[in-house]
Amino acid sequence: MENKARYVAYVGSYSYTGKAKGITVMAVDVEKGIFLPRTEVKVNNSSYVIASGDGKFLYSIADEGIVAFAILPDGGLERINSASINGMRGCHLSLDEENNIFLVSGFHDGKLTAVRRKPDGSIGRIVAEVFHKGLGGVAERSYRPHVTCARMSPDGKYVLAADSGIDQVRIYRFKNRSLKMVDSIRCDLDSSPRYFIYSPDGKFLYLIYEQKNVIDVFSYQDTPKGPVTEKLQTISTVGKTTKKIAAATSLRPSSDMSYLFCGNAGDETASVYRRDAQTGLLTQLCCLPVSGEYPKDFAVFPDDRHLASINHESGTITFFEIDYEKGLLLMNAREIRCNEPNCCTIVKLPQEMDENEEES
Repeated sequence: MENKARYVAYVGSYSYTGKAKGITVMAVDVEKGIFLPRTEVKVNNSSYVIASGDGKFLYSIADEGIVAFAILPDGGLERINSASINGMRGCHLSLDEENNIFLVSGFHDGKLTAVRRKPDGSIGRIVAEVFHKGLGGVAERSYRPHVTCARMSPDGKYVLAADSGIDQVRIYRFKNRSLKMVDSIRCDLDSSPRYFIYSPDGKFLYLIYEQKNVIDVFSYQDTPKGPVTEKLQTISTVGKTTKKIAAATSLRPSSDMSYLFCGNAGDETASVYRRDAQTGLLTQLCCLPVSGEYPKDFAVFPDDRHLASINHESGTITFFEIDYEKGLLLMNAREIRCNEPNCCTIVKLPQEMDENEEES
């Protein structure tokens, strides 16, 4: 009998209240589109988690910097090491295409940090670091720099860093273990650029704005003088009939990036978009409630037919079946409790694990 692929979800949570340990390990039922909580692993305030490209390691933001775990055959986690980022706790973590460099975004101190990843999966030393400078327009929150998302360009030459405090996406040349600013995408005042992703071919960039509540679609092209971006589209993150104040929080793609999913806090909704791979343009299919408060992140199931909403304020995860043709999100299971969840990543377990389980 052919073995089915097995998956595990890792949900990072704040732990300072003592209600959560840090990372909740959950089995994933792909057919039913649900998570089944298994255990918790201690991490001091896991604000973001990612897996290595080969799915063998998990990395988490923590108070002490970055924590590395080996993913065991049963999906459990074994701590490897941790390393300081020489600053305040980060809010976002990414790896380059080669899985060699971590990029840590510092919301609290406006710092961008590049950290080496060792061949054995452990975390190495700081490669480069830079503090953003400048002033925003909203004294209560955005008056100073807040780096919210940073990613290496697909070709590995540049680092783009969104800063919601100074309303810019700064572009750095990454060379010889240094970050040299070469350009920036200047956004509207008080728009708060929060999060972005590249298309698989590297030709397009998708940027959400927390306060402006839109997604900007940019073309992206490397030239001898540096990367050139051109805005192609601006599309709302909320529905046409919304009357609530909203804040765009997250952006996740389907496996082939044919669709994008955007979360809206305050409005408590998820918007679904179809993406044209040739033009890069988006079409909104729906904007519907997530049945929770503050959808801080989404997890798209491996079948691309189910969606989990990570609801920070309500302390819940809600589950939906996606009907792309009708533009609907259909709740397909009861919510599960998870204290102060921030983010989620789904990892495929090694096939060896499946064979061993079948034998037992």
